[in-house]
Amino acid sequence: MSEADRRRPHQLRRTLRAALHHWNRHELVDAAELLLTELVTNALRHASGPTVNVRVAHLDSHLKIEVNDGTPRCPLPGSSSPDAEHGRGLFIVDAVADAWGVSEDRTTVWCTLPLTEGTSDMATPQIVREKTMEFDANPNSSGSARVWARSALTILAWPGPVHLATDVLYVLVTNAFEYGLPAGSGRSVRVALRLTEHDELLVDVEDDTPDFPAFDKAVSGELGRGLWGAKSHGAEVTWFPSSAGKTVRATLQAGPVDL
Repeated sequence: MSEADRRRPHQLRRTLRAALHHWNRHELVDAAELLLTELVTNALRHASGPTVNVRVAHLDSHLKIEVNDGTPRCPLPGSSSPDAEHGRGLFIVDAVADAWGVSEDRTTVWCTLPLTEGTSDMATPQIVREKTMEFDANPNSSGSARVWARSALTILAWPGPVHLATDVLYVLVTNAFEYGLPAGSGRSVRVALRLTEHDELLVDVEDDTPDFPAFDKAVSGELGRGLWGAKSHGAEVTWFPSSAGKTVRATLQAGPVDL
């Protein structure tokens, strides 16, 4: 494996951990990370195809991890001894997973973990109103996002401090343009303002980069005042993988309104 390949499981674990925290499935983190590591490492070592694709799905009764390496084969648990350095991957998968198997075309290995009832709050908040917009990368976009947010929040009739919300959106959009748009991407970010049934405001900014390895340092202010500034405004700042990359979310509570 190349050095980049050796780093890949670590990068994927970070993304998986963020997704599980977003789904409030903290109890699955250790087992899911172990399974993902074994399947991805196995694919990187033995696949002959140019890419390895990973899919993680939160289903009704279980979490499913799929790793497709494009190589039609039928992987079997190795014959290595328990203390061998390599060859124990599928033994570990068999021991930890609720179930595992291979797709009909033999290019995808999958495994599942059961969801414990009552531990998830998949309590995705009930959204009652929302406004969305896409902004292209140019020097004026962060300012345009701030202007748009004021109008959008007026339409949403959010009973909270609009000036703080627009400042938070400005920070998230600026951060996305500076760090979340890799070369060759569409060079735009997707913005959503969502109002929940409890009058929480969700400020969502989606960019094209699927990982956020320095998130904790960014929020704590070690890497600058951007996300730390949003947090200092009273926002709860989180991130999670999304279909096109990742979403950075700031959650603001209702409170004294602007006059």
